[in-house]
Amino acid sequence: MTTSNVHGSSAPSQPTKAQTELESRSFSQPASKPIVVSVSRLRWRAADIALGAALGVACGVFFWGFNFAYAWIAPLLRAVLPGITSLFHAFWYFSGPLALLIIRKPGAAMYVDIIGSLTETLFGNQYSFTFVFLSALLQGLFAEVPFAIFRYRKFNLPLSVASGALTAVEYGFYVLLTRLQGVALVSPRGLTHMTCEIIGGILIAGVMSWFLYLAIAKTGALDRFASGRAVRSRK
Repeated sequence: MTTSNVHGSSAPSQPTKAQTELESRSFSQPASKPIVVSVSRLRWRAADIALGAALGVACGVFFWGFNFAYAWIAPLLRAVLPGITSLFHAFWYFSGPLALLIIRKPGAAMYVDIIGSLTETLFGNQYSFTFVFLSALLQGLFAEVPFAIFRYRKFNLPLSVASGALTAVEYGFYVLLTRLQGVALVSPRGLTHMTCEIIGGILIAGVMSWFLYLAIAKTGALDRFASGRAVRSRK
């Protein structure tokens, strides 16, 4: 009589070679994890909204003060070379690239530019509200484009320059269509205007905004934000 008969049950069967290999593969290979795309870095926080509002108000006060300086210096420059005053137009739209470098959220340029235009209008200026508000909206929109192409993942000097230059092109045509309607683009004044506009956009809205951002970040004022930590971590 066999052992299995004595105990009333058969001995457990040994696993086959195929089953052993299958089990070893299942334990050696980790289970695949679902891919989760995080959008938290693009979501606006209360701190971002507050920072954007403060930056917009500060820029709006600057715009208001610059209006007086521009009204004084523009006639002198036009007497030297018509169209050369466009070199300084970027002082009205450097806020867009600066806002994106600091806040790093979609729509930051439009938000800050609109707050700035409302502040400037509240203090009073020589331009109509429609002209200023529509100008701010378009400037912010065009300033966003280079950063949006890279999905708001890169923030560096070349992108700041591209943002300033693209805003300059937009504002150059905006001025031609609204305030220089009698000036043709392919005229001496039109070409001077557009050339100076783009140069100013690159140097002021692009390069100056980048170094202004670095200067603000180095003070520690932006340590609660990714833009500030990115600068402070380099030390």
